[in-house]
Amino acid sequence: MLAVIEVDRLSRNLLEGLLTLNELFQRGVAVKILDGIAAGEHAQSSFRLDLALALAEDRRRDISRKTNDGLAAAARRGRKGGRPSKMTPDRLEQARNMRAERISYRRIGQALGVSEITIRRALAVPLPAPS
Repeated sequence: MLAVIEVDRLSRNLLEGLLTLNELFQRGVAVKILDGIAAGEHAQSSFRLDLALALAEDRRRDISRKTNDGLAAAARRGRKGGRPSKMTPDRLEQARNMRAERISYRRIGQALGVSEITIRRALAVPLPAPS
C-alpha cells in the first residue's frame, strides 16, 4: 500500500496521475489517500479519485497563474523579486578596476567577499551607454 497525504502528491497533472495510479493498481498496490475528497483506501480507479486529480491540477494551474500575475504586477511597479544583489555599484566598480589590472575572477571575489561566479556574472553585463 502507498499512503499519501493528498492525491496531488502523486503527480503534477491529471494524465500523469491517472497513469501512475493505473500502474500501481496493475501491480496490485493499493493507494491510501489521507486527506481531501478522495480520502480513503483505493484498490482501483474511481470517479472520486479521478475528480480529485483533476481538481488538484486545476488548483496548481491557478496558483501558478496568480503567482505569475503577481510577479508581472510587481515588475510593472519597478519591483524585482529575489535576494538583493551582493554587487553594489561600489563593488562593481572595484571589480571592473581589478579586472582591468588582469586580476583573476577568483581573487577579485575573495577580495570583495563574493563568489567567483558572482563576479563573472556582474562583469558580463555591459556598461550602460553614457547619456
